[in-house]
Amino acid sequence: MSAKRKSIKGKSRKILVIHGPNLNLLGAREVNVYGRTTIAEINRRLKDAAAKLNYTLRVVQSNHEGEIVDLIQGATNKYQGILINPAAYTHTSVAIRDALMASNLPSVEVHLSNIYQREEFRQRSLTVGACVGQIAGFGMDSYLLGLQALTSVVRTI
Repeated sequence: MSAKRKSIKGKSRKILVIHGPNLNLLGAREVNVYGRTTIAEINRRLKDAAAKLNYTLRVVQSNHEGEIVDLIQGATNKYQGILINPAAYTHTSVAIRDALMASNLPSVEVHLSNIYQREEFRQRSLTVGACVGQIAGFGMDSYLLGLQALTSVVRTI
């Protein structure tokens, strides 16, 4: 094995996972839209999937836009990518979009519900343009598919 391959293989591979506002209420909030899966269950499944891919995760949930911006700004040189569910900020936050753009990290946006089948105001994502892709409408699997897609992108850079 070449020295270059050893250094890449030995490098700690980390993904920052950001859950946006109100996702701490999963399992109890609008179960007809979001289901009964809790954020703890999503986090557990994500960490298990990441371990199988040889990644570690830092998982954060915040109801505060500025805190999410700070997390994204601090991700450069610490993480190889960002998996984000901006939740309600998807439709309103130029600040989160700008932070994602400035980070220069590959990011994947995920949503539990299909935002394009919901209310008109939810059918527009301000943040997706700063991401390499978006996965929506598959419940908890949106997160798992997003992680798989993100790690695939990270391997190519």
